[in-house]
Amino acid sequence: MNIEVLRDYCLSLPGVTEATPFEKFSRGKFTILVFYVSGHMFCYFNIDDFSAITVKCSPDEMVELKERYQGIGEPFNGDKRHWISVHLGQDVPDDVVKALVSKSHGLVADKYR
Repeated sequence: MNIEVLRDYCLSLPGVTEATPFEKFSRGKFTILVFYVSGHMFCYFNIDDFSAITVKCSPDEMVELKERYQGIGEPFNGDKRHWISVHLGQDVPDDVVKALVSKSHGLVADKYR
């Protein structure tokens, strides 16, 4: 999966906006692109190093995913109880990546409706 495919997929979900809110913290070292629904993050990744994405995940599903895929790990700068990183180009198929993004979107959208 490439960055444009994932970006287009995220933006195709209902009510999604995007921003790069952490520019001032990174001082130009990297750029984190964040996708929001109802004003809350559901997916983010480093544009300059598109090797992993971070998505919200239910704690119950998290354990199973980590056991099944080596490419599922600890989140980049997120609460380990509710977020996972998906390392791209490893053993997580693109359709599973999209499903995880969609589930993350649903978790956040449902919480803030």
